[in-house]
Amino acid sequence: MQCSYCERRCDIPEGGTGFCRMYTSLQGVITERFPGRWSACGTSVIESMPFYHIYPGSRCLTIGTAGCNFRCRYCSNAYIAKEDPEVQADKMYRLSAADLVGTAMRFKCKSIVFNVNEPAVSIPSMLEVANEARRAGIMTGCLTNAYMTEESTELLVSMFTFFNISLKGLSDEFNRRYIGIPSCGPVLRNIAAIAAVRHVEITTPLIQDCNDAEIDAMADFIADISPSIPWHVFRLLPGDEMHDAAYPDIDRIDGELISAREKLRYVYFHNFVGSDWVNTLCPSCGAVVIERFSLGCGGDKLNRNHCDGNSCPECGRAIDLVL
Repeated sequence: MQCSYCERRCDIPEGGTGFCRMYTSLQGVITERFPGRWSACGTSVIESMPFYHIYPGSRCLTIGTAGCNFRCRYCSNAYIAKEDPEVQADKMYRLSAADLVGTAMRFKCKSIVFNVNEPAVSIPSMLEVANEARRAGIMTGCLTNAYMTEESTELLVSMFTFFNISLKGLSDEFNRRYIGIPSCGPVLRNIAAIAAVRHVEITTPLIQDCNDAEIDAMADFIADISPSIPWHVFRLLPGDEMHDAAYPDIDRIDGELISAREKLRYVYFHNFVGSDWVNTLCPSCGAVVIERFSLGCGGDKLNRNHCDGNSCPECGRAIDLVL
């Protein structure tokens, strides 16, 4: 039986599993193996996901499951994404969609965000959560690698209001060597499709001397869709198989982003303590319209929002925000 959730389109035998090990085939139906089980459930601020241009300063409930359809050599969540989900299953929380939404409401969360691993490996469970959240008036968002079929992309668009999509690299060589996929073509296709109908921010983890040479090409791709898409360039702290790799040089990467900043309105460079590139600047006058702290490793927080609604307080230019 062929699984149509991600672009691998695994042929799953009866009772067997595919690449992500999160689906099986039962009586000719592709079925989620561990529905309603969650590896993570906690509260955070939306900036730490990172989402910079939607609901600034709001609280979100963050959730995740297990497994992934990528095999990134540098994965910082390898203990969840790469470990056999069956080993993790007994350690995971058993929470219904109503439990999760109730928790979000108790902690006054404006949204529920799926992070930690890839949502495409847990679509049925996420669909239940999204439907329950919608009834309660709570928004849903996700972090995704977007290596999904067009059918799954439509499903995720129906579930999530906002997306942070990981654009890891463009060349086939990089994607084969470091990500474990033959091409990023499906990712590029899905970024364009999702950005046409939903709020999208893009994150690129940079590995020095591996994918930083593609910065300009990635900026061109994003700008062709919309120069207003926020781009988060992450100084990757390599883990897993690349834990001995050198950390990217901050000044070097900043210099490589000069051209990108001319093409895109909102380019952020962070994932290290004290970054000077986490504030939102007005694309017209250059005024700082939103100030943030960068505490490193996803610890970003809102400091002060100077906007008058969606407008720059200095020149009145509309800032691309969802409030």
